[in-house]
Amino acid sequence: MQPTLIPAIAADGSLYPVEKLQAHAEKLFHLAVSIFVFDGEHLLIQQRAGSKYHSGGLWANTCCTHPHWNETGESCARRRLREELGFSVALSERRVVEYSADVGSGLHEHEKVTMYVGTADRMSLAVTPNPDEVEATRWISRDQLHAEIASHPHRFTPWFRIYAERYPELVF
Repeated sequence: MQPTLIPAIAADGSLYPVEKLQAHAEKLFHLAVSIFVFDGEHLLIQQRAGSKYHSGGLWANTCCTHPHWNETGESCARRRLREELGFSVALSERRVVEYSADVGSGLHEHEKVTMYVGTADRMSLAVTPNPDEVEATRWISRDQLHAEIASHPHRFTPWFRIYAERYPELVF
C-alpha cells in the first residue's frame, strides 16, 4: 500500500508532498480540513475508532482529515464525509485557522485548517459510520458540549478542545 501524501507548507508558503505520518512525527506544518454538520443548535460529533493511529476513542467534530496531494480542500471534505460517515451534504467554507497540538504517541499536529460547515435534518440523515474510522456518533447541543469538555476534557481530541475554546462562534 502506498503511503498517503499530504500537502506540507514550506517556510516560503509553498506546498510540497509529504507522507502523512512523517508530517505528524516531525511536527511539519501541513494542510487539513475540519467539517461541522449541524441540525439547528445540535452538532454531529464522532468518537474516533480506537484503532486510529492517534486520538483513538476520543470525541471530535463531525469529521476531519488531510487533503491528498493535489486535492482541493472542498473535494477532500466531501470525500471524507462519505468515507467516514456515509453521507453527503452541501458544505460551505467558514474560515481558515492554524493550531498546534501534541496528539500523543510521539505525534504532533501543526495544521492550517480550512473549516467547512453543513446542515442536515438529524431525524432523516442516514449516518453510516465506517467502523475503521468511527466508533460512534451523536448529536450534541452547544451547552452540553461545553459542559462535557469542561468536566471531561480528556474525552475529546486536542484539536476539538482548541476549536471550542478559540473559535466558539465556529463550533456554534
